[in-house]
Amino acid sequence: MLLNTLLLALREIRRNLMRSFLTILGIVIGVAAVITMVTLGNGATRAVQDQISSLGSNLLMVLPGQRLGPGMPTAGAPLFKEADVEAIASQIGGINAVAPEVRAAVTVVANGRNWSTSVTGTSNAYFETNNWRIAGGRKFEDNEERAGAAVCVIGETVRRELFGTGSPLGEHVRVKQFSCEVIGLLASKGQSAMGRDQDDVVVMPLHTVQRRVTGNQRVNTLLVSLLDGSDTERVKASLTDLMRERRKLADNEDDNFNVLDTKQLAETLSGTTKVMTMLLGAVAAVSLLVGGIGIMNIMLVSVTERTREIGVRLAIGALEREVLLQFLIEAVVLAALGGLVGVALATIASIVLADVMQIPYLFNPTINLVSFLFSAGIGVVFGYFPARRAAQLDPIEALRHE
Repeated sequence: MLLNTLLLALREIRRNLMRSFLTILGIVIGVAAVITMVTLGNGATRAVQDQISSLGSNLLMVLPGQRLGPGMPTAGAPLFKEADVEAIASQIGGINAVAPEVRAAVTVVANGRNWSTSVTGTSNAYFETNNWRIAGGRKFEDNEERAGAAVCVIGETVRRELFGTGSPLGEHVRVKQFSCEVIGLLASKGQSAMGRDQDDVVVMPLHTVQRRVTGNQRVNTLLVSLLDGSDTERVKASLTDLMRERRKLADNEDDNFNVLDTKQLAETLSGTTKVMTMLLGAVAAVSLLVGGIGIMNIMLVSVTERTREIGVRLAIGALEREVLLQFLIEAVVLAALGGLVGVALATIASIVLADVMQIPYLFNPTINLVSFLFSAGIGVVFGYFPARRAAQLDPIEALRHE
C-alpha cells in the first residue's frame, strides 16, 4: 500500500512539473544557503587557526604599552633592550627560543626595480619562534649577527617584485643608503589572520637594522617560543614578573607592557567566526520556513483542485488514513527533493566560493544530513494540515464539487 501511495504521489508531482519546481524552490534556496554559510564559516575558522599558527608555535609576544588595538598607549611606555632577551632565555624555564624584533618601513631597490616593504631586525631565533622555513640559501652566521653585517633573508613577495622568477641568492639589494647581500629566501606563508602579507619582508641581523636603519638600540617586540608541554600560564606569570623587575615597576604600578598569547588570539578569532557562522546559518534557515509555507499553500490548492477525485476514492472504499498518507507523502517527497537539490547546489557553491575567498573547503557531513532531514521534516509539518483536510472531506459533498 505504501509503495502504491508513493507512486500516486510521484504521478501527481510529475503532472505539474512547473508548479512542483516553484513549490520546492524555497526549500532549495533555504537548504543551499544554510549549508553554504556553515561550510564557508567552518573554512574561515580553519583559515584563521592556520594563519595564527603560522605566526609561531606556542608563541608569546611581549609588546610595549598596557593594551592592544587602536589608540594603544605606547608613547610613554619604554621599549625593550637586547639584554631583556638574554635575561628571559637564562632565567625562565620551559622556553625554546627568544628573539628580539625591530621593524621599519623601507623601500628596497634591485635590478632597476623598487618595492616598499618592511625590514625586520632580529636574530636566528626569529626563524624558529615564527615557524619560518628557509627555502633556499642560509641563515645568519654568528659573526654576521655580532658585527651587524650587511646581509639579508627576503620573503617570497620581495623576491617576486625585485627579481621576478630568478634566484635572488648572492644578489645585492639596496636598503636606504647601504647595500646588503641576499643570503637566504624564506618559504612562502601567505597572508596572516589580520590580512598582512607575511612574505613581504626583509630580515636582517638586529645590529644591522639598529645601526643603519633605525639609528637606535631599542627593540620593539620580544618573541618567546615555548617548549611543547610547557605550562603557558606559568611561563606568562614568570615572564611578567621578570619584565616588571627589569623595568623597575613598583607593586602599585600597572604593567607598561603586554604579553600576548597567540593561542588565545586564535581561540578568540575562531570563536568570533563560529558565532558569525551560527548567526548566518540561522538567518538562512528562515528561508526554509518560507519554503515550508509555500508547500502548505500549494498542497491546499491541490486539495481544492482534486476534491472530486478525493470524493470518488472515499466513496469506493478508500480509508481516511490512505488519503491522508497520499497527500502527506506528496508534501514530504516535494520537500525531500528540494533538500537533495539544495545539498547539490550548496556543494557546488561552497567549492567555488571557498576558492574565490581563498579558504579551505571543509565538507561537513553533519550539516548536510541535518539540513536534508530538516527539509523532509518541514514537508511533514507543513503537509499534514492539507493532508488532514483532504482526508476529512465528506464524500457526498466532494462528489458534488465542480
